[in-house]
Amino acid sequence: MSQSTSPGGEKVPRIVIVGAGIGGLAFAVNLRRRFPGFNNFVIYEKGGDVGGTWRDNTYPGCSSDVPVHFYSLSSDLNPNWDRTHASQSQMQEYMRNLVKKYRLSPHLVFNTLVTSATWDPTTSTYQITTTSIKPGEDRPWWRETDFEADVKRDELKGDVRKGEAQILISALGFLELVRFPDIPGLDTFKGSKFHSGTWDHDVDLKGKRVAIVGNGSSASQMIPVIAEDPSVRITNFCRTPNWYMLPLRHGYFKFQIWMCKYLPFYMRLYRWWNFWKLDLLYTFVFTSDSMRRFTERIFKAWVRYTAPEKYHDKLIPKYPAGCKRLVLDAGYLKSLCKPNVDMNWDGIERISEVGIVTKTGEQLPFDVIIFATGYISDEYPLHVKGTHETVREYYDRKSGPTTYLGTTVPGFPNFYMISGPNTTTGHTSVIFTSEVQVNYMLDLIGPVLSGDVTAFEVTHAATDKYNEKIQSRLKHSVFLHCASWYRKHRDEKVTVVFPGAGLLFWWWLRKVNWSHYQVSARDPRRWESQLRKRKVKDVAGCVNVGVVDKLMGSLANALVVCVLNT
Repeated sequence: MSQSTSPGGEKVPRIVIVGAGIGGLAFAVNLRRRFPGFNNFVIYEKGGDVGGTWRDNTYPGCSSDVPVHFYSLSSDLNPNWDRTHASQSQMQEYMRNLVKKYRLSPHLVFNTLVTSATWDPTTSTYQITTTSIKPGEDRPWWRETDFEADVKRDELKGDVRKGEAQILISALGFLELVRFPDIPGLDTFKGSKFHSGTWDHDVDLKGKRVAIVGNGSSASQMIPVIAEDPSVRITNFCRTPNWYMLPLRHGYFKFQIWMCKYLPFYMRLYRWWNFWKLDLLYTFVFTSDSMRRFTERIFKAWVRYTAPEKYHDKLIPKYPAGCKRLVLDAGYLKSLCKPNVDMNWDGIERISEVGIVTKTGEQLPFDVIIFATGYISDEYPLHVKGTHETVREYYDRKSGPTTYLGTTVPGFPNFYMISGPNTTTGHTSVIFTSEVQVNYMLDLIGPVLSGDVTAFEVTHAATDKYNEKIQSRLKHSVFLHCASWYRKHRDEKVTVVFPGAGLLFWWWLRKVNWSHYQVSARDPRRWESQLRKRKVKDVAGCVNVGVVDKLMGSLANALVVCVLNT
């Protein structure tokens, strides 16, 4: 794990990427493309394959809820998608193909958990500790709340190795730690129980009484598929309703696939159409009360048209649309009409050995309990220590996850996050926002790889000012109107969502504001000279962000952003 040496005898900076999901692969792919001759990087993955959340979530019906022609890397469009929304297996295969195309296999280390990373100012490197783990140990049953998992991980008996990296990339995303509800008796149930994010394929649901706790995106995808077997009796336990968008999923005709394959410009335009369509959704739901009320009427009409009448009052939320994540209806509402599907809104008092006791005192027996209860989004699972404190300690001091542009953290030189705090948009592709972040990171990493700079560290002042800006926008947003996983502890500071359209996110990260970073340069004069040249280049509009490129001029971008930013 030591740095390699260039022909001139100088050390080549080593990059460590934590996570081989789409974020980690997006970074590796763009690193390859931006710096073709650079090979001194490694990707540590706790699982046994690439894919991240698309490897782990194998529940029935799992698929993307963003059109797949936009839910893919801009550098690697796939003309062979056969449907508007890709399945779990298709997404994982897409990522495996990225590994093959960009020859990433030699850089991947599977079944390896990064247990700690500590900044050493004397060497300007992160001292990294990894532990090899057995397949299956990466996604255990224990509830990963209050970081009980850390205690368990410290007990892992795999090989412990130490090394260093000058640059550390956190590509863990925000779907890393599964969340189980705080319900008494959770561990007493004698039947089968598991989280939707760690599906137990050894459990046959045929002929079983199945309780599904939760009614978000995962539950709404799996229930229609499971309900196709009439021998399975499903009870869906719901706490609060969701806003369901009309189903826009469909297969592609052969001529559409042919056009994507042989007319690349058409495929690129189609991708752009999906981008603008989703940002238009942001305008309708998140920016205007009148437009949102109009959109809500459409959503309500869809519920009344599709779901059983006895559930209408329960299924239509009292909070405004967009406050929680919108759910793309994948046949969920229609499946509620099936005789083997029931809904229960009584609330869960406790779990017994044989089933669930509701808050009305009713005891309901079950053979299987499936928790579709989401993930912990307001904690950081990796032990990373910077110049003075850990990421968790910094988050606690700031009353919740806090970064600069969701990407860098003050006190943590050369440390970068993909899908960090306040980067999720709630309406567009997380792969798009990840690519925007990656291109921003590579602008900072380039001078380190060239040897001109030892480290970049964002300033506290810039970080505080940025967070004041976004929290000010969020105070007037729809996200404060309900409890959701977008917020710390579900009802405090909004830490997940970006307060703007996807285009605005790109605009804010389109180029680096170098004055917001402390620079450790090998030759300060030379760096200042290069910085002046960079500023001239930026003013000339020669910034290549890799995502929003040749189809639009800078003036058009600025005009649209001004509209979305008002």
